[in-house]
Amino acid sequence: MRGRGATAVRGAAASAAVLLTVGALAGCEVEDGASGPSVRISTAPQKAAGKPPPAPAPTRTKHSAPARPAQPTRPQQPKAARPAAQAVRMAPGARGAHVRELQARLRQLGHFDRNPTGYYGPVTAASVSAFQQRRGMARTGKVTDAVLSALRARTHEPTRTELHPPTSRPPAVPDPRCTTGRALCISKTSRTAVWMVDGKVRTAMDVRFGSAYTPTREGQFKVDFKSRHHHSTLYDSPMPYAMFFSRGQAVHYSSDFAARGYAGASHGCVNVRDKKKIAKVFAEIRPGDKVVVYK
Repeated sequence: MRGRGATAVRGAAASAAVLLTVGALAGCEVEDGASGPSVRISTAPQKAAGKPPPAPAPTRTKHSAPARPAQPTRPQQPKAARPAAQAVRMAPGARGAHVRELQARLRQLGHFDRNPTGYYGPVTAASVSAFQQRRGMARTGKVTDAVLSALRARTHEPTRTELHPPTSRPPAVPDPRCTTGRALCISKTSRTAVWMVDGKVRTAMDVRFGSAYTPTREGQFKVDFKSRHHHSTLYDSPMPYAMFFSRGQAVHYSSDFAARGYAGASHGCVNVRDKKKIAKVFAEIRPGDKVVVYK
């Protein structure tokens, strides 16, 4: 009995152990007879302690490329604007009061060696080009707003005498023989005749002289006689307002000089092309007054 009982007890204990093991593997709740909370046992597989979980592999589509770091964008530099072409205000061929003012201002600066005419020709274009070169501008020979501004800033408003001088070229410095008494002072250099009384200018005129074959004589003379409607018998040509001073040579009005300018020449006389001026001098001058012809 004693042997059987011990065997039975050992069998019951073994069965209980098997049941506990099966219950633990099945995840069931087991009470140990105590009053504490029940314990739940999970059947999920445990992670190995001490090793971090592997990082997930990046997903990549079939045609996608690996992402590149963003490049810093550079600010775009504004394109330099080209200077706008300036409008031409005056150019060769222009005429009028604005050209006359331009020439007067250029003459104040020594760029225009003639008196204003109101015509924009090659001489005016060369004067504008010289001014542009001095100011560091492009030498175009044409006038723009920039040229006008620079010119006006360096000159004064031309006077009426500067705009409308009596001759096309400035009269030369009078010969000392002309500064006393009554004298008709004639310069071959400036091609002007100036009627002076006691050193003061009364009238100035453009004049033309004889050719190389019939030169106008130089020196101090006097008016021999005057002839209002004179006509040359030698050359069969009119010589109105003639004032003779040297063996047939005279100062007189010339319609050819008025029409052709310096393209022609006289036969030794001093031609005048301004009829009103020569008429005024003819009315004032007297026989015996000085006539001085010089270079």
